[in-house]
Amino acid sequence: MINERKQFGHREGDTVEGKGHKDGIHTEVERMSRFIAARKIDAITSEVTIVKQKQLFAVFPQEARKSTALDNGRETHLHYQLRIELAMDTYHADPYSSWQRGTNEHGNWHLRYYFPKGTDFSLVSEKELQDSVWEINNRPRKILGYMTAQEKFNQLLEEARGCD
Repeated sequence: MINERKQFGHREGDTVEGKGHKDGIHTEVERMSRFIAARKIDAITSEVTIVKQKQLFAVFPQEARKSTALDNGRETHLHYQLRIELAMDTYHADPYSSWQRGTNEHGNWHLRYYFPKGTDFSLVSEKELQDSVWEINNRPRKILGYMTAQEKFNQLLEEARGCD
C-alpha cells in the first residue's frame, strides 16, 4: 500500500548535508502530495536529528504522519523514538539504494536550487529555509495535475479526516 501511494501520510526522510558534512537540513516528503517539510540541523548526529524530526512531525496530525522511510545514515539510529512518542512506523531503505526513497531525493533536488552542494548551512537562517520550502510547496507541479504540493496535501488531509 505504501509503495503504491494509495494511502496518505507516509513519508520519506533524509539529510541534506552542508559544507564539510558538519550541518545540514533534515527533510521529510509526504509520498502522495510531494509536500516537503524541513528543519535545519546544527550537527549530523542522531541526537540532534531526532529532536528536529520530533519537532517537524509534531505539527502534523496523526493522519499526516503514519510512517517515514529513512536512509541508513548515522543520524537516523534513534528513529525508534518516533515510534514510541508519535506512534509512527519507521523503515530504512537498503544500503546504497536511494532510489527506494525517490520522492525524497526529488524533493532534495528542488532544495538544491536554493542551497547548492557545498552550502554552509551555518550561514542560512531557519527563516530562509522555510521561505524556500514554502516556494517549493506552492509551485504547481505537472505530476499533481498542476496543483501545488500544499493544495494536494490539504486535499488529501481532508479526505483522510473524512471531510470531503
